[in-house]
Amino acid sequence: MKTVAASEARQSFAELIDAAAREPVVIRRQQRDVAVVVSMQEYERLTQLNRAEFQRFCDAVGQRAMGAGMNARVLAKLLRDDRGDA
Repeated sequence: MKTVAASEARQSFAELIDAAAREPVVIRRQQRDVAVVVSMQEYERLTQLNRAEFQRFCDAVGQRAMGAGMNARVLAKLLRDDRGDA
């Protein structure tokens, strides 16, 4: 992965974009990594992975809740009770 100083990235932004099309580019400022520039294709791949992982998490939580007896009626009652509407 390529690393460039923030000042260099600012001065040669077009080259930074071209480099990011090939591989992620880390931007460093004052000896710290502060950002990463990635291609749109890589960004979309990463966000799709994130959505898929979140969906797997939600599905697992739902399965555990159902296994513990949770259903729409129980959830509605819990929500009413939480508001003090019991």
